[in-house]
Amino acid sequence: MMDFLQQLLLDPLAPAFMQRAMLAVILIGVVSGIMGAYVVTRGMAFLGDALAHTILPGVAVGYLVGSGSPTWVLLGGLGAGVLSAIGIGWLTRGGKLSEDTAIGVVFAGALALGIALISTAGNYATDLTHILIGNVLAVGNDDLVLIAGISGIVIVAILLLYKEFLIISFDPTLSHMLKLPGEGLRITLLVLLALTVVISLRAVGVAMVAAMLVTPAAAARFWTKRLWRMMILAAVIGALGGVIGMYLAWHLSGIAPSATIVLTLTAIFALSYLAKSAFAHRLR
Repeated sequence: MMDFLQQLLLDPLAPAFMQRAMLAVILIGVVSGIMGAYVVTRGMAFLGDALAHTILPGVAVGYLVGSGSPTWVLLGGLGAGVLSAIGIGWLTRGGKLSEDTAIGVVFAGALALGIALISTAGNYATDLTHILIGNVLAVGNDDLVLIAGISGIVIVAILLLYKEFLIISFDPTLSHMLKLPGEGLRITLLVLLALTVVISLRAVGVAMVAAMLVTPAAAARFWTKRLWRMMILAAVIGALGGVIGMYLAWHLSGIAPSATIVLTLTAIFALSYLAKSAFAHRLR
């Protein structure tokens, strides 16, 4: 029995690259779950997915400048994500342009620019695949420090501005009465979302980053409507899904960790839905 448990739980943690990957998915899962609560309650799922694609030019520039260095790729994506978030916020200020229209314009233009830049690299096919599906097993110490730093910034910002974000999200009238800087807070929230998207790409890639933001929070929403409780539960689900997904990827060799992580989160969502439905049916 002990040998079985060791093979199941401890052996996958022996390699240093798996230890770094585990830490990375836990950090990413926690931050994605926290930000995902805003994404779900504010109906920003499309925005999160779009931001994942708008960072492509920055990723391409980081790849070209850093000769393929993962850290440079991450930094390039970080810059592009922040600029995209600010650009979308600026275009939609005062309601002059609808958010979905601005997202569509920025999304399409940035995606095309990113593809154009990446195609200038001679062997871009393999690296583009990593961008699309993630490459968490290649996380180095520098990448882990950067992911931890960005995660810390996002979490601290959410803690400091929790009440302000809550008011502008659910009570615009009160926000106006309290003379809160609504536009500034909205853009700040977009920037924090962009930062979360950038570090999530390392785990699941462009193709599935929306799942890291939406699925844990959507599962948590079945069990609570209070935002702060949803954040905590979504963070736990995000981290747990990441860890289980990594174990599955190890034991089912040949399957990308990004796929097992997202499938695990989807299974948790489905179980939450079924359990909540059964619980509600019994109360009737």
